[in-house]
Amino acid sequence: MRRFIIAALILSLVFIVGAQAPALAQEGGNDLSIYTRYPSQVTEPGKPVNFPLTLKTDTRDQIVTLDMKELPDGWKATFRGGGRIVKSAYVTVDEGASVDLKLEPPADVQAGDYHFVVRAKGANTTTTIPLSLTVEEKLPPRLTFTTDLPTLKGSPTSTFRFSTKLKNEGDEDLDVNLIADAPPGFTVNFKLAGRDITSLPVEANSIKNINVEAKAYGVIPAGTYPLSVLAQGGDVQTSLDLTIEVAGQPELKVSGPDGRLSGEAYAGKESPIKVVLINNGTAAAHSVELSASTPSGWKVEFDPKTIEEIPVGEQVEVTANVRPGDKAIAGDYIVTVRAKPAEGASKSADFRITVRTSTLWGVVGIILIAVAVAVVALAVIRFGRR
Repeated sequence: MRRFIIAALILSLVFIVGAQAPALAQEGGNDLSIYTRYPSQVTEPGKPVNFPLTLKTDTRDQIVTLDMKELPDGWKATFRGGGRIVKSAYVTVDEGASVDLKLEPPADVQAGDYHFVVRAKGANTTTTIPLSLTVEEKLPPRLTFTTDLPTLKGSPTSTFRFSTKLKNEGDEDLDVNLIADAPPGFTVNFKLAGRDITSLPVEANSIKNINVEAKAYGVIPAGTYPLSVLAQGGDVQTSLDLTIEVAGQPELKVSGPDGRLSGEAYAGKESPIKVVLINNGTAAAHSVELSASTPSGWKVEFDPKTIEEIPVGEQVEVTANVRPGDKAIAGDYIVTVRAKPAEGASKSADFRITVRTSTLWGVVGIILIAVAVAVVALAVIRFGRR
């Protein structure tokens, strides 16, 4: 009986202790925490990495000891706080504590994934946080310059606008200078978002959309012109070859024989005026149509009215039959002659037309005056005798 009572007491004691043990572990289990905002990071060989760690306590101010539970071979781990190397931190309920973990790889570290575990030990609680680093080989600096349309065609007065893409394919930001090897007779500008530039920053693994604009600053002949642009950032550079195709364009000049822009005509009578058309352009002028602006009541007809072709460097003479109005008085008038080719700009010139009185009417006037004088003279003689 006594043995039974003693055994019962021992079993009861064991049960009580076993029931209280989990409660004590749970009491200290929520008393400390540790975290970082970016527990997984990517780095390059030979470059140390910092993990900012934050320690929190909910129940009491306490000293927390820090160490590495897991650390890959060859790696070095250092805890820093307040600018010094530390092994523990004082954590308060109100503010907690901040510590930086610096991980330094070995010199011969290989690319791959590495795992770490930080351990924080407080008065009654030990907690851990897993961290990971991926070591990747750093991409060397590299620039590429591309365009979908490397060849543009236009007239000598066109602006040739190439849309290009400049890409930094490396892992470092670059300050890039832009240089153009322009063909003779052309100016070249680089534009980014509508602004002229000569250099620009290009972030790692980013693309910049750049317009390369080329324009001739003088009269240039038709032909093909190569244009090379260069992008240079430090020791890295790339180039892009572009092509400008200039199509010929007629350039007409309206004039008169020997450069004279004048003529004579009579009121109500058609008078021929010679007009000379000269093609100073880089392509033949086709289907050139002639027209004129005249004073009110005037008429102008051209012979021929349309010229099929005026080759480069040659001239054609046409006749403008000018007829002033029937009531036009003597004096100088302006007639504007225009020539418009099927392609190219219209050109014009002002001709000064002097209107003169008809000779026939002058003779008739003289005769009438002579008759009038004779009549008066006969009247004087006849009536004077009486």
